[in-house]
Amino acid sequence: MNTVTRPRILVVGAGFAGVDCVRRLERKLAPDEADVTLVTPFAYQLYLPLLPQVASGVLTPQSIAVSLRRSKKYRTRIIPGGAIGVDLKAKVCVIRTITDEIVDEPYDYIVLAPGSITRTFDIPGLTDHAFGMKTLAEAAYIRDHVISQLDLADASQNEAERAARLQFVVVGGGYAGTETAACLQRLTHAAVKRYPRLDPRLIKWHLIDVAPKLMPELGDKLGRSAQEILRRRGIEISLGVSIAKAGPEEVTFTDGRVIPTHTLIWTAGVVASPLIATLGAETVKGRLAVSAEMNLPGHDGVFALGDAAAVPDKAKDQEGAVCPPTAQHAMRQGRHVADNVIAALRGRPLEPYVHKDLGLVVDLGGKDAVSKPLGIELRGLPAQAVARGYHWSALRTNVAKTRVLTNWMLNAIAGDDFVRTGFQARKPAKLRDFEYTDSYLTPDQVRAHVEETRSKQT
Repeated sequence: MNTVTRPRILVVGAGFAGVDCVRRLERKLAPDEADVTLVTPFAYQLYLPLLPQVASGVLTPQSIAVSLRRSKKYRTRIIPGGAIGVDLKAKVCVIRTITDEIVDEPYDYIVLAPGSITRTFDIPGLTDHAFGMKTLAEAAYIRDHVISQLDLADASQNEAERAARLQFVVVGGGYAGTETAACLQRLTHAAVKRYPRLDPRLIKWHLIDVAPKLMPELGDKLGRSAQEILRRRGIEISLGVSIAKAGPEEVTFTDGRVIPTHTLIWTAGVVASPLIATLGAETVKGRLAVSAEMNLPGHDGVFALGDAAAVPDKAKDQEGAVCPPTAQHAMRQGRHVADNVIAALRGRPLEPYVHKDLGLVVDLGGKDAVSKPLGIELRGLPAQAVARGYHWSALRTNVAKTRVLTNWMLNAIAGDDFVRTGFQARKPAKLRDFEYTDSYLTPDQVRAHVEETRSKQT
């Protein structure tokens, strides 16, 4: 009997791009047409734009973590681990499982959607002392940490220590940094009422960015509106400034200021996953250079999208423009690349990806927001309605939508709670502890590993 092996489609990453790709493949492929495998360390899809609301306690962590195994109809095999290298010539993906076992996964078609990691610079003490805001664990940890600073300040008899614990620094004037500072400032402002021994004037939030404008994509008017809202709340905004060095109890700015603080949150942009560097292929500012069809030139069956790929933006007339690393592009790219994988499988021509940006939304917590849907500038409650409406509609399951809506309603009616959940243990958990950037192989190490494995099998 001749055994016919079905084509193997391997999808790396369970973010917006990877999950939408997998779901499209499952819907459009016949059960016996191909085998689909997904590589991800977590069996859930994380809705990243709402992480600041998890950090501030408005949303519970599980409300934005959508299970990949909820429905029984899904037939994708999930490998619990992270891809640490790809050998394009051998068509093998090297995976480190969650138990630290190294396994090789062969493929016929591979979709690379590993996402991004926090962008850091060679700043003394940064990775040792700064918190990130890229994962669910980091958001939950930061919430516990911020509340613990209030508890420790309230218990301290030392005025200098008390003042240092009540100062908080957020680096990054993009959407993640601005929303993080806005949401956590509201949390501390509400919480301090429960601490009669603390002077509310001691609580100080600093938002800094090396750029000359806050969220420049919003335009001058909306950007200024966001700044005015934050400054009215007492958040000190410093532009054209970054971090010179970071320590356990103080942060030094590049303008010479030294801020005593135990809380440094780093959200100064992202870079493509280190997995991309293991391919040894051409990149554009760290992102894999792909065609408008999202395939890798010169390598049949290799596709890349999302934060890790420089997908040409055909909706813009600007030469060399690439799609920004946003959720709305990632979701649409996921569905489009699935169609192109199926087209390649069936011997049909691939189609270029084209999507016109729908606009931007920034939720500043409470009744404050600024939004720019379809170029229309909104502020206040209308902007808040658009921002939350967009996020709510983008959630993939009805269960997630119900949880998020319930959390929003409960928070609006009952207000914030200030319970530490226990995520903050005595062991520190900073940027270096969450990114796992030392797990990836070099291109030479990938080839050597694959060759060694094959020689043992022969």
